[in-house]
Amino acid sequence: MLLVVGGIIYYNKVSKQQSGGGPGGKGGAQAGGGPGGPGGAGGRGAGGPTPVNVFVVASQNLKDEVVATGSLIAAEQVDIYPEVSGRIVQLNIQEGRSVSQGTLLVKLYDGDLQAQLQKLKAVEENNRRTEERNKQLLERGGISQQEYDIASTNLKSTLADIELTKASIRRTEIRAPFSGTIGLRNVSLGAVVNPNTLIARLQQTNSMKLDFSVPEKYGSAVKIGSTISFLIDGSDKVFNGSVYAIEPGVEEATRNLRIRARVANNSANLRPGSFAKVNLVINTTNALVVPTQSVIPQTRGSQVIVIENGKAVFKDVKTGLRNANVVEVTQGLQRGDTVATTGLIFLRPDAPVKVAKVDKLTGEVLPAAGSGAGNSASMR
Repeated sequence: MLLVVGGIIYYNKVSKQQSGGGPGGKGGAQAGGGPGGPGGAGGRGAGGPTPVNVFVVASQNLKDEVVATGSLIAAEQVDIYPEVSGRIVQLNIQEGRSVSQGTLLVKLYDGDLQAQLQKLKAVEENNRRTEERNKQLLERGGISQQEYDIASTNLKSTLADIELTKASIRRTEIRAPFSGTIGLRNVSLGAVVNPNTLIARLQQTNSMKLDFSVPEKYGSAVKIGSTISFLIDGSDKVFNGSVYAIEPGVEEATRNLRIRARVANNSANLRPGSFAKVNLVINTTNALVVPTQSVIPQTRGSQVIVIENGKAVFKDVKTGLRNANVVEVTQGLQRGDTVATTGLIFLRPDAPVKVAKVDKLTGEVLPAAGSGAGNSASMR
């Protein structure tokens, strides 16, 4: 009898504890709710709203840019070679100095040609006198037309020989084809050169050209007159240029479109052959943006958490351009919506939320990483 009464008392005590009556028992913990309840992990503080930072959706100017690599080349450039073989008798090249168009740079020996020219001039003088006498005799009927024609032809032939000799003399002179800066010379006074001998290089660098390539999908967006900006190694200065020529065809090996821009070189800091990192603005749009950290990636899209009436509401959105700071939202949000930027992993649908701070965008633009052409967005 005593054993039966003791068993009933023990059973009632245990049942009461399991139903949530006893302080500190298991029932007290279970009464607080599951993970999504006010006292669980989802509530972030027993029974209270979750404090989060928010951002108010606004429109910003987004620039769609292509980041590419390119090379600087001189506006005009020529390697100077002699047209004929000969010995250098005059060398007027000052390395690294500017020269004007038409300046005599190199003179080859032309003594034999000058002697031949003098001989032809003497023949030309004699043939001219003969032609004049025969012309007078023809007018008087003293000679036939054929005899006069022979004298006239001899004069014209001599004049042609004189012009040919003068042309040969000019080929012994190397003059600057345009104004520019002469490079390092490879010959000395007295050297015997031939048409394969490189004398020096002449470059025009007061203005420069910049060659770069972009993926073919941007071909329709690139226009003559489009503005570019670029950086060169060893300098933090941003240089600007303007597109003035576009290759009509796409390179088959890379499927890239080759573009050429004109760049002013007033400060003479740019040098031909330098590597350039180019930013080409494809399009500028006014779009709704949210901070990058507020977008939650999903299997088939993205979501953001909008705060409505003090509660968390999960919304599907479509995104567009992005950079390290912001993401363009093309569908799913409106201007003025309040989007959570912190505490995203603790929020559940319809969970109570308390706004702790309103975040603002800094507007910092970060260049895209990588050396190949790519697409990035920036904000201003």
